[in-house]
Amino acid sequence: MAPNKGETKSLLSNKVVEPTRSCCCSRKMAILCVSVFGVALSAISLSFFAVSSYPLHASCRVDWTFGKPCDVVQTALVNQMQKWNMDTQNLCGSGQKCLYEVLTSSPAKITGTHTTPVKRYVDDVSYTFTPAADNSCSVQGYSTSQTWYAVLDYGTNYCNIKNLVDGSNLGVNDSKYSENTRDAVCTQYSSANCEVY
Repeated sequence: MAPNKGETKSLLSNKVVEPTRSCCCSRKMAILCVSVFGVALSAISLSFFAVSSYPLHASCRVDWTFGKPCDVVQTALVNQMQKWNMDTQNLCGSGQKCLYEVLTSSPAKITGTHTTPVKRYVDDVSYTFTPAADNSCSVQGYSTSQTWYAVLDYGTNYCNIKNLVDGSNLGVNDSKYSENTRDAVCTQYSSANCEVY
């Protein structure tokens, strides 16, 4: 029997073999797989792009200038850390202006920690002081999460060091006061809310 149009004859069994439809299904599955892979790759790329605009680990570096001598700035920051070292709901309120601890203090540098009141994450904080000839002070504040896998932090590391500057009123009535930071060196700085964190 001769095969009809579109059919083929098997050389081994001399039977007519109909064309398989698996090729069409395989092609559709391949297109679907490639589409799903493309969407997943796009999502991963967007996530990576969003995260890559920040430091690789949750942290923040801020440079401040104060029109006061460094010993005045250093004393004010230490006093504020000691004032906010208690673990009480009245002190923490709905924010995180509490649970600071001074570890070391010298004219050149302060080191300490800040513990988040709810989850009890610990961040390392430091301030490094550089006196200027005009009796003003340059200060580099730094905060970094002790949690090794932390990438994003909702601006917590920024607020760890900024809250102490604000709490001690160091920038008030200071014509030389300035602050310099950005997302590339300060995780989620542009979206930080220091009334919460």
